[in-house]
Amino acid sequence: MADYDYDVLVIGAGPGGYVAAIRAAQLGLKTACAEGRETLGGTCLNVGCIPSKALLHASELYEEAHSGALAKFGVNISGTRLDLGQMHAEKEKAVGELTGGIAFLFKKNKVDWLKGYASFTAADTVTVDGRSVRAKNIIIATGSSVTPLPGVAVDQKVVVDSTGALALSRVPGHLVVIGGGVIGLELGSVWRRLGAKVTVVEYVDQILPGFDDEVRKESAKLFKKQGFEIRTATRVTGVTVKGGKATVSIEPAAGGAAESLAADAVLVAIGRRPNTNNLGLDKAGVALNARGQIEVDHRFATGVSGIWAIGDVTPGPMLAHKAEDEGIAVAENIAGLTGIVNHDVIPSVVYTHPEIAGVGLTEEQAKARGEVKVGKFPFAGNSRAKTNRDTDGFVKIVADAKSDRVLGVHIISSLAGTMIAQAAQAMEFGATSEDIAYTCHAHPTHSEAMKEAAMAVTGKPIHI
Repeated sequence: MADYDYDVLVIGAGPGGYVAAIRAAQLGLKTACAEGRETLGGTCLNVGCIPSKALLHASELYEEAHSGALAKFGVNISGTRLDLGQMHAEKEKAVGELTGGIAFLFKKNKVDWLKGYASFTAADTVTVDGRSVRAKNIIIATGSSVTPLPGVAVDQKVVVDSTGALALSRVPGHLVVIGGGVIGLELGSVWRRLGAKVTVVEYVDQILPGFDDEVRKESAKLFKKQGFEIRTATRVTGVTVKGGKATVSIEPAAGGAAESLAADAVLVAIGRRPNTNNLGLDKAGVALNARGQIEVDHRFATGVSGIWAIGDVTPGPMLAHKAEDEGIAVAENIAGLTGIVNHDVIPSVVYTHPEIAGVGLTEEQAKARGEVKVGKFPFAGNSRAKTNRDTDGFVKIVADAKSDRVLGVHIISSLAGTMIAQAAQAMEFGATSEDIAYTCHAHPTHSEAMKEAAMAVTGKPIHI
């Protein structure tokens, strides 16, 4: 490789990029990773998955202590108060530990961190902070960024995106969330628990687009029970800011009378878009599809030899764990091994309370492909959920009517994010509902609801 500086150059150090770089180095390839942030880990670790989970956990503890919910367990607490500064400090501590951990792993695995943003000058060459770098293989892993709402200016003070919503210096009296997807509901949950009134405005007729229909309906009921105001089938036509306050103009999506919402803060959370600008892709010969994504084959190779792409810049769900798995697979493919990701078994989780998780096909998607059987078990019938007074939600299993093979699993539960791993692993091995039903589950656990839902597929649950 005398003509090359590196065997592998990864552009972007998010969950997909840093994992790809480490795996490539483990496989004996001389590897570098170009990243312009001051810390590694990308959006997820710095201003996404990790800090949001830190605030979700902290706000849940605060609400539990402050609301008197523990009194029924004999735990009486009085005089609780919110220290938002300390809550943010603990969040930043967690972020620092994890981003620092990646820097340590880079050093351990001899991955060179090229500090700066990379841009192609040729198919095998990029510039990073004025330096020209040539690599035999280049992996594009630049992730995604917030999709702007036309006509709405984000100032990160009154009108914020997900990054700004993680750093509000005070609890807003009224927070209007534009977008009823995962990010809007998670961050809305944080500030509702800390005392804000939260109104969610969603353009389509239900929250959580893409999730199982029954899950979407049940989740909406639970959020409303918690105090969310949810305005579906509603369009935002404008946001104005004056004197530190915002006015959000809305109207029915199908047309109708307009109205205004007064807000102390507005969160714009209508989705994310691939980060492909300023990469000089035209100089490398890499084209984008109509959605601004980089198309790849099953090996994550683009149409240009030696250029690969993974994560949010490629088609599919924009999820950190998808990018991580793709990072491992692409490194193994470059090294001559066989790296595979089963995109039919990628779990999704909403970290609200209760959590919402799904993997595989929704009932609607499965029915569009053929006849199905569905089994469902409520946590109201689960002994551990009963003792914990944690009975919201259910487990739902969708199976093929003829083969009994599990096609999708959907869960609403405080432990849904953890429980969905069992479902994903079962599906990866081609499990039938009977396989799950006849697998012994420890008692008493929330996971027994998975077993009972599997038994319900064939009409034989025990505890309902």
